[in-house]
Amino acid sequence: MHVTQIELESLPALHAGVDEVGRGPLAGPVVAAAVVLDPERPIAGLADSKKLSEKRREQLADEIRKYALAWSLGRAEVEEIDDINILQASLLAMQRAVAGLQLAPELVLIDGNRCPALEYPSRAIVKGDSLVPAISAASIIAKVSRDREMCGLDAEYPGYGLASHKGYPSKKHLEALNSLGVTPVHRRSYAPVRRVLDRQE
Repeated sequence: MHVTQIELESLPALHAGVDEVGRGPLAGPVVAAAVVLDPERPIAGLADSKKLSEKRREQLADEIRKYALAWSLGRAEVEEIDDINILQASLLAMQRAVAGLQLAPELVLIDGNRCPALEYPSRAIVKGDSLVPAISAASIIAKVSRDREMCGLDAEYPGYGLASHKGYPSKKHLEALNSLGVTPVHRRSYAPVRRVLDRQE
């Protein structure tokens, strides 16, 4: 569902934006964020996190944490992704992010075309991370948080390049999987990982 400028202006002041990051990677958790921005303290430059430089995302993440009325992170672990599939794990991470808010939103706006089951009214917005500032803010702090975690996992599991590709199936990552094998942070239900495991059996 697309939103118009008029609709954006008529949103309740206490609306939460929700987005997740990490559906495509072969390793690591899926991380979601929920953010309620302060209408009295708008943050300039909010945009889809994928369209921002790493430095700009870090700067904006600090501002969001400082000036938002409320923000929260939620996640689903690798084991959960393998157990219930990535779509359901993404929805679960979003549920957990919203549940962690210290403020009850009047409306929850979800990036994409599916809403998780929530105790608040919700609406899915396609390309919401480019259209709704609160969703942009959620996409930024979710990505910054997950990227930092993947850099930590890179130190724990050297050789895979997790700090550079963040777990996505880059050529380097696929080569490392084939030569070094599967780690505990890899998603076993994903085809490239499954193929390596099948060869080892």
